[in-house]
Amino acid sequence: MTSTATAPPSSAERPDATSGPPPQRAPKRIAFSHRLSRWDLKLSPYLYISPFFILFIVTGLFPIAYTAVISFMDWDMVRNTGTFIGFDQYVYVLTQPKFWIALRNTFSIFLLSSIPQLILAIFIAAMLDQNIRAKTFWRMGVLVPYVMAPVAVALIFSNMFGDQYGLVNTFLADLGIPPVKWHSDAFASHIAIATMVNFRWTGYNTLILLAAMQAIPRDYYEAASIDGASKLRQFFAITVPSLRPTLIFVIITSTIGGLQIFDEPRMYDQFGTGGADSQWLTITLYLYDIGWGQWNFGRAAALAWILFLIILAIGVINLLVTRRLVRNEGSVGR
Repeated sequence: MTSTATAPPSSAERPDATSGPPPQRAPKRIAFSHRLSRWDLKLSPYLYISPFFILFIVTGLFPIAYTAVISFMDWDMVRNTGTFIGFDQYVYVLTQPKFWIALRNTFSIFLLSSIPQLILAIFIAAMLDQNIRAKTFWRMGVLVPYVMAPVAVALIFSNMFGDQYGLVNTFLADLGIPPVKWHSDAFASHIAIATMVNFRWTGYNTLILLAAMQAIPRDYYEAASIDGASKLRQFFAITVPSLRPTLIFVIITSTIGGLQIFDEPRMYDQFGTGGADSQWLTITLYLYDIGWGQWNFGRAAALAWILFLIILAIGVINLLVTRRLVRNEGSVGR
């Protein structure tokens, strides 16, 4: 018998381990990873910003809501409980003459600080936007008052505006001008406090406006120069209309900060009571006195919400007026 030897299968005939239908797990794994990446793209932005909102809810939103509840109660500080009395706390605050004096002082200081501050910030920003030497030095210099402690600024300026031995009155005496009663006169005290605010916040607003000016395309100015437009006309026809969103932001933030002013009037004298006759008593100083001087948190909470509503109303009015004024200036410039 002859045995027939079978030749080993060739490489072409050899069964391939990788041939055949692909395993069923691969498409499922790909689909799962695709679904996971899709959910990651949707959820990851919210996870990144969630720490801020969690902290805001705990430290910001909850105290605000809690203050709103307390404003409708006669709060007992000993038992830490309150009796619901409705709008009686609001009625009491609004019927106090001291509230209207504080409101008048707050608006007076706010106008004396915000308007000159905005005009000066725009002017300084326009100067820093030019091609001058040591631009970085001057830009850092305007921000130095902002990084100073507000208490230090208030103490320095309160001594400068002293009634008897202040630096300002000494300078006025050298010019033959009678001394100004910076503490006893209401309007003079408002000017002194507004000067502190302007000194501290003008540089901050200047840098914000300067950043917005540098974002304006330089082609606009070159085209205006070719057409024969002067620097002044370029400023009102190109710069101011382009600064409209930034101006709205600066005005609204200045309004909020101006109506909540506390550090400067608090440190203007050694007692921090707003003056013997409430010459520079502001809403926040009055709120501080009600809450921590009289220990009446219900009335203090009601006053805080009244101030919030005032700021909200003034902010909306500022937004509408600023949009219209800037739009009109842009149309006149064109």
